[in-house]
Amino acid sequence: MATFFGEVVVAPSRAGVDDEELAEEAREETPEDREIRRELEKKREIDVLWTLKSGACTEGSADEPFAYSEFIVAIGHNAAAFLSSFILDSVCWEVVGVVKLWNEWCRTSHTTNVLPTDSFCLFYRLISDPTVLLCQCSCYVAEDQQFQWLEKVFGRMRKEGLQVTILSTCPVADYKTQESTLTLPSPFLKALKTKEFKEQVCCPLLEQPNIARDLPAA
Repeated sequence: MATFFGEVVVAPSRAGVDDEELAEEAREETPEDREIRRELEKKREIDVLWTLKSGACTEGSADEPFAYSEFIVAIGHNAAAFLSSFILDSVCWEVVGVVKLWNEWCRTSHTTNVLPTDSFCLFYRLISDPTVLLCQCSCYVAEDQQFQWLEKVFGRMRKEGLQVTILSTCPVADYKTQESTLTLPSPFLKALKTKEFKEQVCCPLLEQPNIARDLPAA
């Protein structure tokens, strides 16, 4: 801690800590601490439940992978609201799944009857073409849960012939450009794509050094 303004202080660092010190810290952990840690890890596990025609829910790992051609994921409240307003406002879609997760910023359940203010993650299938799947994800997925989310959601899908589209938003203030952000139209659309995507992109590509973050990046 600095004793006066402007003093240079060395921040504590884990660099150079050897295995013996780490092992010593592990030995200092009590059985109660280990039990609490295990309970927290278990509570933070993500459950993906797929809704059957009967209305029941089952964990997806027990069934064969689904064959989809299009998977559109809207991440965040704005992107999820966009899907609600312009795509899901008809009876052409049916709910086929839900993600249940818990973390410091989010509490979801396996219910599919959600309010606009709820945090949720629902999957919709196009009735006229069951190979088209949408996902509305307005809940916060913590950094340590993102790999779980990807593994359990995409683990139910065949990768051959699958095109994935991610919709997400970020504040204009986070956009890095040589122009003044005050002159930029708001909102505006930019795209990132993989080398496997060979079709025409519907908007300009995102310029460097802008990056995607969190679940969209994962």
